[in-house]
Parts: sequence; structure tokens; C-alpha cells
Amino acid sequence: MAIDKETAERIDQPVPAEAEREARLTPAEAVERMRINVPVRGNRKLRTLIERVNTDAQLKGWWHVSNVNAVARMEINDHSWVHIQIVANIALKLLRQLTKHGVEPAMVRDYSMTSDDAEVVVTLAALMHCIGMSIHRHGHEDFSLFLAEPKMRELLTGIYDEPERTVVVSEALQAIISHRADGEPLTTDAGIVRVADALDMAKGRSRIGFERGRVSMHSLSAAAIEDVTITDGEERPVLIEIRMNNSSGLFQSGLEPYVEVVAHIDTETEQRLVPMYRLEV
Repeated sequence: MAIDKETAERIDQPVPAEAEREARLTPAEAVERMRINVPVRGNRKLRTLIERVNTDAQLKGWWHVSNVNAVARMEINDHSWVHIQIVANIALKLLRQLTKHGVEPAMVRDYSMTSDDAEVVVTLAALMHCIGMSIHRHGHEDFSLFLAEPKMRELLTGIYDEPERTVVVSEALQAIISHRADGEPLTTDAGIVRVADALDMAKGRSRIGFERGRVSMHSLSAAAIEDVTITDGEERPVLIEIRMNNSSGLFQSGLEPYVEVVAHIDTETEQRLVPMYRLEV
């Protein structure tokens, strides 16, 4: 199988250098560097949540151990706090794109709560979707649930009273369990987190796990991705454009019927549009 030098190098080194460095820090050093930044806009509940997250050493400790397991021990893709921040930002972007185009979040439709509450749900789920990796890769989505539930309640104390706090926690947990390979999101809010996790795939960051140095269609697909952009769609509310350096393949997961995906192949030898991929829940 003939592949270009740059793609081959990415397959040989599937873990970003930054994530590898983070995995070698002491716990105290690693936690000190972590700070989540998301555009809270006018959402005071979300602002308070992020402020609390940024002072929570236990949550940051889970992120660090998750990355050590992924990067130092298993040599798979980045599971550091950088991944967490990227997923949280993508999730908020997707949610706001959908609400902008009139797609009602489940928190609004099913509970008569607000879009601000939906933002809290998807952010909470994004922040804790893979903390179970601190225990083990296999079944980490399930492990994330029992770690996340009491932590979510702690972080939301004073932001929500009961029964609303239980609603927010339950919806966030549903989003976490739905991001596994055979997950079946019951809401658009949960589907957003599933897609956001998959879309941390810009150059050198694909969520497709592959073994160091092992060439396969999965590793080629991961290494081929250069950039991802999320914008308004023409036929659907959201357009996700993925720029690739060769036509080796595409990892996809999603939010039908609201999202369309277009993959552009752009190299010296290939400049063509791959047929549109429809995302499937």
C-alpha cells in the first residue's frame, strides 16, 4: 500500500507530542496546567459550572490518569484535558448552530427548561465523557457513569435545586453512555456529545484509535485528516467540512437529519470532492 511520507509519519506517531508530554508530568504539574475555556456568553449557569470545574483537582486528576492510560500505556489517541476542552467547545458550537436554526434541544422540548440548561447538559457530558479511562479503556463509558454522577451533583449544587438537578445529571449521563461505539442517543443533546467527541480529528488528533506503526484503512483515514470546520449548512442546519490530504477514508458519526458532512481531498495529485456523507445517529 503506497502512502505519502507525511501520512506514514502520522501513523507511526498517532499521539500528539503535547499529549505525550502531559502524560509524563507529575500529577501536581499536570493539574496545574489545566484550564477549561469555553464561550459561556450570557449563560450564568454555565459560567459558574466552568469556574467550579477549573478549581476541581479531582476531576483534573481523572483527566490526567485517563491520558496516562491512553498515551503512555496504550499508545492510542489523546485523552488529555486538551481533548476534553476541544470536545466541550465543539459540543457547544453544534448545539448553538442547531438552536440557531430552530432545532429544539431535548431540555426545552421534554422538560420546558431552557437552551441555557441544554448547554449545561452537553458541557457536563463533554467534560466527563471519558473519565472512565482513568480506570480502563475497556468499558470506560460505563465507568464514567459512576464516577461522574456524584461529581455532577457536587458541581451543580446551588446552580440547580431538585428535581431539576436530577434531570440535568440524568440527561448528561445519557449523553456519556451514548458516545460508545454501539451507543444509541435518545436525544439531540446526547447525539451532539457523540459527534463532538468524534470531531476532535484535526491534524494529528483523530479519534480513530490505531496502533503505532500499523497501517490499515483506519490509520490511513485518521492520518489523512487535516482540518475540520463547522458552519451553517445549505440543506441542513449544520455543515461539517473535513479537509483531507488523501482519499483513504473517513470516520463518521452523527446527528441525522440535521447535519451534512463533506470531505474535501486537497493535495497536489488529488483535488476533488468526495461524495457527501450523511451522518447517522
